[in-house]
Amino acid sequence: MPEITLSAPETRAQTGAESGEIAAAFGEFMQAFEGFRGANDQRLAEIEKRMTADVVTEEKVDRIGRALDEQEKRLERLVLKELRPRLSGGGDVFVSEHRQAFDAYVRGGDENKLRRLEEKAMSGLTGADGGFLVPEETETEIGRRLAAISPIRSIASVRTVSSAVLKKPFAITGAQTGWVAETAARPGTTAPQLAELSFPTMELYAMPAATSALLDDAAVDIDRWIGDEVEQAFAAQESTAFVTGDGVAKPKGFMTYPVSAESAWSWGTVGTVATGADGGFLPGTGTDALIDLVYALKAGYRQNASFVMNRRTQAAVRKLKDADGNYLWQPPASAGARATLMGFETVEAEDMPDIAADAPAIAFGDFKRFYLIVDRQGVRVLRDPYSAKPYVLFYTTKRVGGGVQDFDAAKFLVFAG
Repeated sequence: MPEITLSAPETRAQTGAESGEIAAAFGEFMQAFEGFRGANDQRLAEIEKRMTADVVTEEKVDRIGRALDEQEKRLERLVLKELRPRLSGGGDVFVSEHRQAFDAYVRGGDENKLRRLEEKAMSGLTGADGGFLVPEETETEIGRRLAAISPIRSIASVRTVSSAVLKKPFAITGAQTGWVAETAARPGTTAPQLAELSFPTMELYAMPAATSALLDDAAVDIDRWIGDEVEQAFAAQESTAFVTGDGVAKPKGFMTYPVSAESAWSWGTVGTVATGADGGFLPGTGTDALIDLVYALKAGYRQNASFVMNRRTQAAVRKLKDADGNYLWQPPASAGARATLMGFETVEAEDMPDIAADAPAIAFGDFKRFYLIVDRQGVRVLRDPYSAKPYVLFYTTKRVGGGVQDFDAAKFLVFAG
């Protein structure tokens, strides 16, 4: 039986104290970064002087780096918490008919109102295994939360469809063009060659559990509760699939597509740039490898490009300096913003590979043009009061697909010679 989660909803209303907590956390994060910068400067000076750094200094840099990561994650959690809507006791100015019917179904199992609504709308979005669509407000809230906490969804292109598969045509070769004089004959041109990309949607589920007492509590906002329960489960599964998914019963992740050296790049593969050293940067040339990666991307894609890497790779990149002694990695300018690397935003995706021999540990590109996420319209909930008595289970499903849509929009940095 799938693992179920059971937790009480948060009932504390937001106050100005949360903003103060964010400001304090941001201040601590900046202090940690200053400490890291000082310790790393000492490490680099020792390497320059003795060709190696003292073990104590290396340990100090690593320790402060880990503390910096923790401070950054704490800051992100506080910002996300503040973005969530305040829990209300039903004081909305307008509550839709669908939302009222859904509330009655979740709390007491009353299906009649929902059945009438879906029959009236002739809905074909419910599956053969039963369940009902959540109200539009709840679906929107789930989508908004996923965009805030799922790293790839926050930078990729997202399209909502009503069918099981999105088919997208693309031109392999553009239409032929040329210059001609005003009165000269126009020679015939060849038609563009079109191919088709297919993005099937796969089922993603979560199964939160509730007690009867929680469902009987009128102060509990059911929309908020379902959003709280499924957001982490959905986000964790999505994040892994968008990076490393094999396309079997899940989206196809961008790291599973074929790769080729940038000098031999062709459509259908992702171009790569090598660092020149197996499992790391060449000594003193880490900046050069990153510059090569940035400029392997065409100018039209660089304008909205981001670096994507995991936290361990980011810890290594954080120590790099340019020729003028400036750190390439810079902390976020404000709470809620992202850190930057060489002026481009960095996105932390834990499913990216670690730095190792031949590992494509860093991706750089315009992910809105590179990767497409397909959401099938409708989030479905099946109420189950029987399987785990005395708890009530809510089998919540949504259909999601994904894949690369423009192979020229991103490049990988491979740690190879």
